[in-house]
Amino acid sequence: MKRKKRPDARRRPGSGAGVRVSKTTHAGTPSSEASRRSARAPVDVQFAPGVEHPRMGVEASVELPVPHEWTIQSYDSRLPAVLSTPAMIGMMELAAARAVQPELSPGVITVGTRIEVDHLKAVTLGATVTARARLVAHEGRFLVFEVEARSGQRLIGRGRVFRAIVEPAKFATAAEESSG
Repeated sequence: MKRKKRPDARRRPGSGAGVRVSKTTHAGTPSSEASRRSARAPVDVQFAPGVEHPRMGVEASVELPVPHEWTIQSYDSRLPAVLSTPAMIGMMELAAARAVQPELSPGVITVGTRIEVDHLKAVTLGATVTARARLVAHEGRFLVFEVEARSGQRLIGRGRVFRAIVEPAKFATAAEESSG
């Protein structure tokens, strides 16, 4: 039996052959028709002078001590003072953004679109965490990074982060329209 393609689904780089991913809002509900149309609109991807596309393998890292605000205890005092999964992912996303930024035209940025990350080990308040990201795929304005987080030699998280190249003014306008 042949499946019908859903109009709000699109292929993401690195998502595997035949896998289709629906564009959803952060709340997990289908995005509005307006944002679906803008997601399919042709985008003029702007790279730095002399750069036709981002170089595969570009990478960056972020190394920071774990402050109390990044622990799950900051959300609920009954919980331990260990690095929260959202904070670890935030470090991974920052490393991914920094890895590709030199490849982009001035004023162009990337924003997160999807994450596939496993949080493997807990680390405590004050521990130093290093998040690394390496560009492994791209398709037009969509980028895929392999990411990992370590505390010393201990692997505490790994996975993939997906980002899209955007112009901040256009992105802000689209975000405001979809919020209204």
